Amino acid sequence: MINVTKTYLPDIDKYKDYVNKIYDSGWITNNGELVRELEKRLEKYLGIGNLILVSNGTLALQVAYKVLGISGDVITTPFSFVATTSSLVWEGLRPRYVDIDESTLNIDVDKIEEKISKDTSCIVPTHVFGNGCDVDRIKYIAEKNNLKVIYDAAHCFGVNYNGESILNYGDISILSFHATKIFHTIEGGALIINNDEIAEKVRKMINFGFASHEKITELGINAKMNEFQAAMGLCLLDDIGNIMDNRKKIYEYYIESLKENKSLRFQDINKKCTMNYSYFPIIFKSEEELIRVRDRLLENGIMPRRYFYPSLNKLPYVQDEQVNISDDISLRILCLPIYNSLVKQDQDKVISIINKYV
Repeated sequence: MINVTKTYLPDIDKYKDYVNKIYDSGWITNNGELVRELEKRLEKYLGIGNLILVSNGTLALQVAYKVLGISGDVITTPFSFVATTSSLVWEGLRPRYVDIDESTLNIDVDKIEEKISKDTSCIVPTHVFGNGCDVDRIKYIAEKNNLKVIYDAAHCFGVNYNGESILNYGDISILSFHATKIFHTIEGGALIINNDEIAEKVRKMINFGFASHEKITELGINAKMNEFQAAMGLCLLDDIGNIMDNRKKIYEYYIESLKENKSLRFQDINKKCTMNYSYFPIIFKSEEELIRVRDRLLENGIMPRRYFYPSLNKLPYVQDEQVNISDDISLRILCLPIYNSLVKQDQDKVISIINKYV
């Protein structure tokens, strides 16, 4: 089976070396040595400050809402992974959907202000498939209306905007380090926080609110990353350059091989942003065409993914708002296999089927 993604596993002996360190120390969680090392190395690699590791990306979102005191209505995108919405509802917040731009697939900045009400406290945009939002305009709108901004940057590892990390934008940006991501820690995530005081508060919140061994100063939860997760991250960080290079070659080969097929459309990339080649989505002219191609791929042992489907406004626990473009795109978009070890022969198989049946 050629899956839409395949987890990158580093050299097992290197991972064992880190595991041996864990066994030697006996320290497996609670802000261990490897967690602290990984935080520092990631801050340097990404060009950011105050990166705080947590056990998964969804908890990163939930902690961000709590620490910033988000309440009431939250403007967000209907075209994202379910956690962007489910984390809001879980925390008692009300998602208010703004439709997407049909070219970039990101939240349509021109439509944000019309959704702002007296109950709105925050904007939660997603950098869809690692494609950076118009962060400057979102910042302007947020400051004008006294709103917080939390970026779901789950797909944005290593992406720069105008020469600096896009993770530096917003009050908080979150990353996912799930095993399906370019950079992973098996499970895991991170918050990137521009305010030192808020960052220190988050460090307490993710450890039950402890300020010291005997003093609790915050309402907290257990969101800590453990040492085995951090060990995986340290191994991957050594290989990330090669991972990015290989994915770039695969991405560009898809573009070169499919660009003449006028029945397909690709996501428009923000020209101010670099790319990390995290996904390869294609947009068909109709859902019927997508299903026909998907079925042929499945018959040949290829498993793409309808990502993101359905549009989040269709979830059973939210108010279904009118977002025509997101509803439409979610029916017609398919992500093709892309991962570090995808060989050209298998990629040619995917391309051949698409060009034959579209």
